[in-house]
Parts: sequence; structure tokens; C-alpha cells
Amino acid sequence: MAKITKEAALLYHSQGKPGKIEVVPTKPYSTQTDLSLAYSPGVAEPCLEIEKNPQDAYKYTAKGNLVAVISNGTAVLGLGDIGALSGKPVMEGKGLLFKIYAGIDVFDIEVDEKDPEKFIAAVKAIAPTFGGINLEDIKAPECFEIERRLKEELDIPVMHDDQHGTAIISSAGLVNALQVAGKKIEDVKIVVNGAGASAVSCTKLYVSLGARLENIVMLDSKGVISKARTDLNEQKRFFATDRTDIHTLEEAIKGADVFLGLSKGNVLSQDMVRSMAPMPIVFALANPTPEISYEDAMAARPDVLMATGRSDYPNQINNVIGFPYIFRGALDTHAKAINEEMKIAAVHAIANLAKQPVPDVVNAAYHVNNLSFGAEYFIPKPVDPRLITEVSCAVAKAAMESGVARTEIKDWDAYCVHLRELMGYESKLTRQLYDTARRSPQRVVFAEGIHPNMLKAAVEAKAEGICHPILLGNDEAIGKLAEEMDLSLEGIEIVNLRHPDESERRERYSRILAEKRAREGFTYEEANDKMFERNYFGMMMVETGDADAFITGLYTRYSNTIKVAKEVIGIQPGFKHFGTMHILNSKKGTYFLADTLINRHPDTETLIDIAKLSDKTVRFFNHTPVISMLSYSNFGADTAGSPVKVHEAVAHMQEEYPELAIDGEMQVNFAMNRELRDTKYPFTRLKGKDVNTLIFPNLSSANAGYKLLQAMDPDTEFIGPIQMGLNKPIHFTDFESSVRDIVNITAVAVIDAIVDKKKRAGK
Repeated sequence: MAKITKEAALLYHSQGKPGKIEVVPTKPYSTQTDLSLAYSPGVAEPCLEIEKNPQDAYKYTAKGNLVAVISNGTAVLGLGDIGALSGKPVMEGKGLLFKIYAGIDVFDIEVDEKDPEKFIAAVKAIAPTFGGINLEDIKAPECFEIERRLKEELDIPVMHDDQHGTAIISSAGLVNALQVAGKKIEDVKIVVNGAGASAVSCTKLYVSLGARLENIVMLDSKGVISKARTDLNEQKRFFATDRTDIHTLEEAIKGADVFLGLSKGNVLSQDMVRSMAPMPIVFALANPTPEISYEDAMAARPDVLMATGRSDYPNQINNVIGFPYIFRGALDTHAKAINEEMKIAAVHAIANLAKQPVPDVVNAAYHVNNLSFGAEYFIPKPVDPRLITEVSCAVAKAAMESGVARTEIKDWDAYCVHLRELMGYESKLTRQLYDTARRSPQRVVFAEGIHPNMLKAAVEAKAEGICHPILLGNDEAIGKLAEEMDLSLEGIEIVNLRHPDESERRERYSRILAEKRAREGFTYEEANDKMFERNYFGMMMVETGDADAFITGLYTRYSNTIKVAKEVIGIQPGFKHFGTMHILNSKKGTYFLADTLINRHPDTETLIDIAKLSDKTVRFFNHTPVISMLSYSNFGADTAGSPVKVHEAVAHMQEEYPELAIDGEMQVNFAMNRELRDTKYPFTRLKGKDVNTLIFPNLSSANAGYKLLQAMDPDTEFIGPIQMGLNKPIHFTDFESSVRDIVNITAVAVIDAIVDKKKRAGK
């Protein structure tokens, strides 16, 4: 974890627009009609509907996706009672986490009131605005009463995250750590150091999960909480022990199975850890300095199962694993509360997720290859994209089963899809690609089998059920790499094209290629030499029907790959050129960009082919193309250079395809702004239409354009490059392609192969 300086923290919060969150409109507002609908007079209609049926507030307003993060600033982080206003950066930060992890909107509200009755009254008064309330940084013991009253008196979910967030995540960790240690929760002896809101809530949840009160010892700043003490509040009395032989942490910890620390740094010594039972579980959650450091605990007891609140050590107890998804499930069922059943459902969902294979995006985020369930990984990582579906669904189901839901989720598969789309983990187009590919998986050759990303992609594509992978490369090297990365190669074919066993196939491919290109100077000997190159060999597998599709590009220069594709596969009849397209899925919609990889300086004839291929490809993806051919000038304004080529290509396309929505040349702002374009150039064939296909005048502009969009908006999904115009499914990757990029291209290649087979069968 990088060291955070005071200067860096202050700059982060002050630079640009101060703070961390803002309000963004969700409806059009550019015209007078829009404003009339948004406010007066149109806004009166939903007001009247809500008056008749208050539940319609979920239908006509943002209530159902709006949470209040409310604090009085009496227990802000480890800073203590610093006041409501001083705690505002924390509340904004909580709002940020709600948004980025679960798509939930937040108003942070700082209430300058320490009196519990007055604070409760203030929260109750503003509650109709929200679908849920997250109480934050309120000191104990007042926080217990405040939460209890608000839960009783409000009909929306209320949760004090400082209590229950830590409780839920640590409980999930405890369930799994006990499994690793081979122990049962009802048998273990638990020592809790700390008796504040988090410690009390954690320990109560452990009891709900089966821990026995007689096996629990809790300590506060004065020592063991025993029934002999007279200074205990209601919460502490619940955990008071009958034992009179222990007074200090050192005495209490002897023989204990579990230590939970929610206190202060460096209070647990190595000797104390050594005195614990075999395979001790130590949750040292004080931040930033744990009760014992990870290094000291491991040195004292190599068999220790350790968790902290820090991201730079294994098994981080981080509330962000829980609260966004708990509220997501509660909001989506219009729940009246977050009850015990929902919290326990979240515990088990989080615990179970840690036992599933870890997706590549998580391994990549932590710079590892093989996270798997065990001593160093028994809690999911906060970046795991599956949390949104696993935890939210579990909580929503529990809300329905326990009777606090006001609306039902009937199609759980559709709900999971909605959640993934909400967070940008999946688009409708991507899901359609995968679903289509799964219906008829094809044999896909992956050229660079020894490249880690391509190897992972092949394994993931197999697991997704979208193809039957064939890896090209040295089988021993691939096997060793797979072992290092903890990847299973079961069901994946490996072809070592240089192995003597492949000599007969190399000779057969050489004869076929030499005969095919005999009048272009190819000889058998030359072809035979080329069959030791993975691109030639792999493409010949597709050409001869030994495979259905081919993926390449992570290592190979494009110029070489393009040359091989033309020689081995050839360009479709009716075209002299082929190209590639990237698909961009953004909040504004789906866009198709061409040519992004192949043709460096296209002439008019090349641009015509790209336009025709783009038309076919966009239709292939079930969209109706509305094509803008781009340049730096508009409609003949410049009579020299590249605009002329584009102008001529547009003229040809409009003459040959009178029904096709295509026009240009035009600048990109006119392409993307329908109102601007229609006002300035009312003659355009695109009048009244929204452009979804952009054809660039050359490779420099296309490549720069889509990579600029990628860099500016990392949340926008790009699929590509998608090959257009070759005779068979040969597809390329960018050399920096991620595993997910390659899997997406694989799905496209599979569909391409399915369509290609149908066409050939119909001939």
C-alpha cells in the first residue's frame, strides 16, 4: 500500500471541483419541453400519483436508489469526536464507495447534534427522501440506541455500518478461517479485545452464527469484562464472563482459538500468540496499526490464520465488501429494514465467494496468478466483480423470505444481468455474444499459447463454454506456465507445430498452400518453411477445416499477420481489401469504429470497401448502420488531400446503396450531434438519425480516436479489433489486450465461424 502524505491527501480533495461527489441529471434537459417535464408544469403529475400511492415514489423519483450517509461526527475514523462538519470528507468518501461498487446514489448529511433524541428526530424528519439510511461515525453507546430507535420507527432500511459492516465481513472471514483450521464455531474459545460498537456487533453476530457466550471473553480498556464489575453498560453486560481467574489480555488469550482485535495497535505480543491453541485465528483489525503486525504474528506462529484491516496483507476485513451490496439488495426489494436474516445471508454469500475460482481481474489487481481458498485467502478481495451479484442477490432473497420486502424479484437471472450491466461488468451486447457462442462452441486456435494472457483467455473461454480451445506452442512450456499460474488445461488441446509428430500435417498444409498460391510465386519448399511459423500453421488449420477460427496478435507485428492472412485465407469475393472494427459500449449507446488496425493510408477504393464491410459487420451484430465518414472538413469544404478521398467514397456509396444511411465527409462533432448537423446541413442523408458507425479517413486517426476514448473513459467497454472481409474467421488482438479483451474476441470469432459454416452449407 503506497504511503499517503498529508499533502497528497489534501490535494486529492481540493484539486478541480472540491470534494468527491456531485449530483448528475439523469433525464434530458436541453429543450424547453424537457424543462417543462422536469419541473413546472409536468412535475405535478408524479406528485399527484405519489399523493395517491406513496409507494409510487419508488417509481417516479430517485428514492429507490438513494441512501443517506448520516453522521454527527462524534466518532470519525480514529480521530474521535471532531464534529459534524469535520467528518464530511469521510461521508463523501462513503458516498463514493456506494456509487462505484453498487451504483447507489448518496446524499451525505452531517447533523450538528449530539443529543440522541434530537438526532433521531432530525433523521426521522428527512427520512421520506431516502430508500435507506447508513449511519456513520457515531460514538458508543449512543449509536446503539440511535440505531435501535430508527429501525423501530422508520419503514426503510437503517444500518450503522461501523457496527454491522465490520461484523458481517469479519463473520464471513471467521466462518472460512474456521473451515481452514478444521474447527467448529460452537467449540472455539474467542477473545475480543475492544468493547465499542464494532466489537459488540461483531461478537453478537458470531453468537448468531453459533458461537457460545460461555466461550467468549471480551476486554475493554480496563481489562476483562466480568460480572464482578459495576461499571458496565447494557452492551458490555451482555458479554460479561463468570470467570474470576482472568483479568488481563495475557491471561485471557491462553489456549484461545480466536482473537478479535478492535482496539489499538501493538497490544498483542508474540508470546500471547504463541500461547494460543493450534492453528490460531487472529483478526487484528485496529487501523492503521494492528494489534500485532502480520510479520510478527507469522514469525510467532507459522500456523496462524491472520486477517487485518489493511490492503497490503492477506485477508483484509474491509467494510466495502459488504455495505454497498447489502443496501443494493435492500433497495431493490424496497425493503422496510435490514434485519438479522439479511445480515447472515450476506455473511454466507461473502464466505462462499472466497471458495470459488478467482477471476483474472482480481489476480491482476493484486499482481498474483493463483489466489485460491486457504490460509492466505479466505476473504474475497474488494475488487471482486462477483460481489455485486452474489451478495446483493443473497440479501434480496433474505429480505423476501423474512417478510420485509415490499416488491419481489421474480427472475433472478435477469436481476443478476441487470446488476452486472449497472456496474459496467457486462453489456447487453457482450452477454448476447457469449450466449450465442455457447449455443454452438467452435474449435478456436490461440496462436500464442505461451503468452500468459492468451493462456488465461483460452482457459476462461473454455470455462465460459464458448469454445473448444487449441493452443499453439511447446506443450512442456505451456504446461509449466499453466502450473505456475494454477490453471487447469483439462479439455484444452495443445499443438506443438514444431514437433516431429506434426511433420505430416506440416507437409499437407505446405502442399495445399503451394498449390493455392502457385501463380503468385509460392513453392512447396517455401511453404514448408512457413509452416514452422504459428500464424501460417494456425491459419492453415482453419483453411483446411482442422479448426474453425484463429486468434493471433499478442506477439506478432500486424504487417506480418496481415500478409499471412491474405496469403493463406484470402479476401472475400467482391472486395480487394479487408479491415477491422472496434465496438464501443458507452452510456450514450453502442458505436462501431472502422478501420482501426489494417489500412494505413486508404485511398478511395479502400474506403469504399471499408464502408461496405462496416455495413455488413454492423448488421452482423443486429444493429442498423447509420454511417458517418469522417474527416477534418465538411461536405466538400476542402478540395485537396484526404477529404477528397472520403468525399468520393461517400458519393459512390450513396449512388450504389441509395437506401443506406451514410454521409460525409464530416467532422466528428457534426457526426455525433444530430441537432447541430441537421441545423447546419439539412440536406444530409442522416437527417433525424443518430450516427452509430464512424469510418475514419486513415489508420492514424482511427487508432488515436479509439485509444483516446479508452484512456478518457475507462468505464467504456471496447470489443475488438473485429476482422471484416477475410474469407474465414481469422481475428486479431492488440498486443496490450487483456484476458477479457481476448475472450470477447473469441466469442466474436466463434459466432463468425458459426455464420461462416451456415453460409457454406447453403451454397
